[in-house]
Amino acid sequence: MLSDKDRIFTNLYGLHDWRLAGARARGDWDGTAALLARGRDALIDEVKASGLRGRGGAGFPTGMKWSFMPKQSDGRPHYLVVNADESEPGTCKDRDILRHDPHKLIEGCLIAGVAMGAHVAYIYVRGEFYNEAARLQAAVDEAYDAGLIGRNACGSGWEFDVYVHRGAGAYICGEETALLESLEGKKGMPRLKPPFPAAVGLYGCPTTVNNVESIAVVPTILRRGAAWFSELGRPKNAGTKIFCISGHVNKPCNVEEELGIPLRELIERYAGGVRGGWDNLLAVIPGGSSVPVLPREICDTVLMDFDSLREVRSGLGTAAVIVMDKSTDIIKAIARLSQFYKHESCGQCTPCREGTGWLMRVMYRLVEGRAEPEEIDVLEQVTRQIEGHTICALGDAAAWPVQGLIRHFRPVIEERIAQAKTRPMPLAAE
Repeated sequence: MLSDKDRIFTNLYGLHDWRLAGARARGDWDGTAALLARGRDALIDEVKASGLRGRGGAGFPTGMKWSFMPKQSDGRPHYLVVNADESEPGTCKDRDILRHDPHKLIEGCLIAGVAMGAHVAYIYVRGEFYNEAARLQAAVDEAYDAGLIGRNACGSGWEFDVYVHRGAGAYICGEETALLESLEGKKGMPRLKPPFPAAVGLYGCPTTVNNVESIAVVPTILRRGAAWFSELGRPKNAGTKIFCISGHVNKPCNVEEELGIPLRELIERYAGGVRGGWDNLLAVIPGGSSVPVLPREICDTVLMDFDSLREVRSGLGTAAVIVMDKSTDIIKAIARLSQFYKHESCGQCTPCREGTGWLMRVMYRLVEGRAEPEEIDVLEQVTRQIEGHTICALGDAAAWPVQGLIRHFRPVIEERIAQAKTRPMPLAAE
């Protein structure tokens, strides 16, 4: 269990003042100039040594991502872009950071900007987060007024500007290159890679896109040391993580815990357990709607970190834990996710544009049992034709929930089809 002294987000629940005075009382903006004075290479090396992996879903090492930015400028400006387009169903961690601990994010932007040679940061906020964007802008204004960012940020001699940009509420803009397209005023559609954003990003300039949580933890890591952070969690899965626990639990919540905590302990200790007791558990989606669902028998023992969940053919994703008890129609739940991905597909890639609609239609037929048993294999085959054949990962995100359903709940689907065949046909109206 994570001790209070090791918590990074000490105002996660908004119990204290979110403004600059409150943030400073909690240790933010303390000695920031001294951190910046370490220099670019030292900052990147410390983040690398901490073992921090991206908190937006992919889990790519953050320090390594920073190191991809060109060391020497060729005249083009460098940009830091913070992805606050939190649109993954079940995920609401970045939202709480924006409204309760915005100064952690702003200070992290400054440090990351110095580490990557960037003088400008754009924070791209999901369109529906109106109040959060307003609060973040107020915090940015406070930081400017206090001289913490701007012409001579924290007295370091580094000029650094932060812009809050509101999106229009599109899931696809959470994909980093679609986000860049949207920032440039174009339709949010993913770009082909390569070139990667570190070479050709925003306005054709070197750019790094990081998740809110990835950036917000950096100042604390640098103050307390990479060794402290890397000792939390498990090997290659270091540090703390905000978990969003929702669904059929007694107390839905966000909580900061160490990576590697057992899923059962996470749910029972912080969310008051499964509604009706652990024996009433049917399944859990462990990392937001795009990762495959896990049945009860795996949930008994699985650990909540990147590698442990990959070993059971799921993923940590955004660490949004969606709990489903035995009252859940699991086929209908996954069908609803298929509808979501069909709605959010940008339509650029044929496998995703056509495949997501096809998945949705077949899934809703399976909900009613209006299918043949052999169609289950056809459905699985189509998910394989979508997965890995699109520019971005939205095709994978649409395929994985269906794959998880078939992998673990195939007998439920077969039983639904069998029941439908024995149901008497309704009499035609005379």
